[in-house]
Amino acid sequence: MTAFVRAVETGGFSAAAREMGLTPSALSKLVTRLEDRLGARLLQRTTRRLQLTAEGEAFYARARPILAAMDEAEAEVAEAGASPRGMLRLYSGSTFGTHQLAPAIPRFLELHPAVEIDITISDQPLGAMQEGVDLAIRIGPLVESSLVARRICNLERVICASPSYLERHGRPRTPDDLQQHNCLWITSLPALRRWPFDTDDGIRVVHVDGNVVTNNAETVLQLALAGVGITRLSDVVVAESIRQGTLVPILADWHHVEPVPLFATYPSGRNLSPKVRAMVDFLVAEFGSAPWRQARA
Repeated sequence: MTAFVRAVETGGFSAAAREMGLTPSALSKLVTRLEDRLGARLLQRTTRRLQLTAEGEAFYARARPILAAMDEAEAEVAEAGASPRGMLRLYSGSTFGTHQLAPAIPRFLELHPAVEIDITISDQPLGAMQEGVDLAIRIGPLVESSLVARRICNLERVICASPSYLERHGRPRTPDDLQQHNCLWITSLPALRRWPFDTDDGIRVVHVDGNVVTNNAETVLQLALAGVGITRLSDVVVAESIRQGTLVPILADWHHVEPVPLFATYPSGRNLSPKVRAMVDFLVAEFGSAPWRQARA
């Protein structure tokens, strides 16, 4: 089949034979054997050129993608056994990138010293940047059908405040008490201003308010640590502060837990290179059990 396709694409037996490391007569015999097995003439041979018959055109149209798929399969298997190396372009939002990804990178590099990493930390949508990114770490439901996604773990949000804030303003005991408190949220995600709670009548949503807003989770964290107000942030952000006692969980018995998926994503239709596969496996092994949650507990 390869002899036939290469003869068609190079325009003759001689050129195809040189490319495949055969003699022209050997390549011609391969094509003849193929025709004999099919019981159909595929090529009209002249002294000047080869011409496809109707059967040859039909067979060529089917054979070419079959051979390409075989080449891809072989390359994928061969690549899977190769060691990870080269530049890995990685994207992450600031929440996960700052608090978890950056501290873990040295451990990945110890395992895969031939990999170089270019990390983009941003809360802006990927958009056109996706083309230049090998692997993106995304929080929340995915809508792009062009992406392949592997779930790393689920994040959970925690309502918390600093001890100094609670000493000055008291601890809220019910969701209604939040109306009397200064609350902090992320303006780039308006839904995070609506805090859900479990009640006897189902889920109740409280719209919180406060005197400082910002578009960045890290800034909200610093404001909460400074005693400015109460906040509701992902546990991946606040777990260490809770473990140290600089933030205190509140309304835990009321708070409706909303698991938020954390994904490793990459474009579909692309062979998964060893460096990308290594990073995906590392992220699942490193963060699949949400170690920050265990530390918080």
